[in-house]
Amino acid sequence: MTKKNIKKKFIPHNRPTLGKQEEKVAVEVIRSGWIAQGNAVENFENDICQYLGLPPGSAVAVSSGTAALYMTLAIYNAKEKNIAIPYYCCSSLRNAVTLAGGNPILVDSKMDSPNINMETIVPSMDIAIIPHLFGIPQKISKGLSKTFIIEDCAQSLGAYVDDVPIGLQGDVGIFSFYATKLITSGGQGGMIVSRDSAFIEELINYRTFNQLDVQKHLFNFQMTDLQAAIGSAQLRQFTKFMKRREEIYLRYQDANLPLLNNESGIQPVRFRAILQTPKQAEIITALAKNNITAAIPMQQSELVGSKDNYPNASYWIHNTVSLPIYPSLRNEDVKRIIKVVRKHL
Repeated sequence: MTKKNIKKKFIPHNRPTLGKQEEKVAVEVIRSGWIAQGNAVENFENDICQYLGLPPGSAVAVSSGTAALYMTLAIYNAKEKNIAIPYYCCSSLRNAVTLAGGNPILVDSKMDSPNINMETIVPSMDIAIIPHLFGIPQKISKGLSKTFIIEDCAQSLGAYVDDVPIGLQGDVGIFSFYATKLITSGGQGGMIVSRDSAFIEELINYRTFNQLDVQKHLFNFQMTDLQAAIGSAQLRQFTKFMKRREEIYLRYQDANLPLLNNESGIQPVRFRAILQTPKQAEIITALAKNNITAAIPMQQSELVGSKDNYPNASYWIHNTVSLPIYPSLRNEDVKRIIKVVRKHL
């Protein structure tokens, strides 16, 4: 076989970073004989509190980020309330709002960022869900001071705005620990954080579901100890994970790839390396031919509503490419990606 015909190593777009530490804690939980919600879940909740600078008991672990959002809306009694959500967002936001009986009001992106344009959210909104997309957080508008703010931090754990951890600018912060997020709790999982202790207590009661004698609709959104132990193990390595993601991002940046920027006063995390280019299809195809998977961050088919009413979001849909960026990505892999991309810019 000639060198020319040797197939290059496959580089996926996403890959969870799992190893001996996760294996060790998972085995410990299995051997303990207790794998349902228990001490490991409480420990994980308090680990997140400590990481964010919150007092213990300010976080509630749940089965997914979507469950975290739905529970927050349910506790706040979102039924028939006007809820501002971005047009440019994953379906989980719309699904949670619809399931909670809310009235979703779609809002366009900014001209200079895929993040939601908060300046166009009208004062009559009862609730606003503000995602920090791709690890790039945004400041919560002062004009929303009378609106119940849910920060969707699914992609931005570890980011800061004016030295404030994301999730703590609004009333509630929600996090996702899905397999491809910044950290994972074994494939699925979520967390809700708030400074409002009464709200946290209501969330705990909702999650307890079958141990309370109340005439309310409750549901099982619990996390298991097996998941929580893995989540805590991941959090202990999070600084190392973020450092490696930053190193990869800087390599892309040093190669003059046109990546999305962030605002002043913002400390992002590198959940995604988003290339801003009109050659979306060409670059994704070229990478695929080199056994590298890139992705369109948000496709038109995923969104509801007329794209003509959301011109900024429409621009981001057709002019962005998400490049691989995860801790186990090797330097030689990064070089391959850069070489292909630069050839087609």
